[in-house]
Amino acid sequence: MSELREVNLERGMPTVQAALSLLALELRRSRSMGDTALKIIHGYGSTGKGGKIRVQARGRLERMKGAGEIRGYIPGEEFSIFNPATLEAFRRCGALRKDPDLERHNNGVTIILL
Repeated sequence: MSELREVNLERGMPTVQAALSLLALELRRSRSMGDTALKIIHGYGSTGKGGKIRVQARGRLERMKGAGEIRGYIPGEEFSIFNPATLEAFRRCGALRKDPDLERHNNGVTIILL
C-alpha cells in the first residue's frame, strides 16, 4: 500500500473534460489501492489568471468535499507547515512531510486527502 501517489493532469495538454475524467479515474484507483492522499499536478495557467484545469479540478474537489466523497484538499499555495490542514494531513499520510512542494507555495499542484 502506498500512501501518496502523484498524477499529472496536464500531461499531453488535454482538454479540461479529459483532465477531469483522469482525475476521477485516479481518485478511484487511489482509493482501491488504499492510498491516503493523492497529489495532482494541474498547472497554474500560462496567463497567470489560473489555468482552466486548475480552476475546474479545484471546483470539483470542493463539491466532493462538501458531499463527503473526499476528506479534503490542500491547494499547493497553502501546503505549509504553518497550515493546520497540512499538519492534520501529515498525521494521515507521513509521505507528505517529504514532498518537494512542501513550503514552495506552488499553485500548480493540489494535495487531495482520501
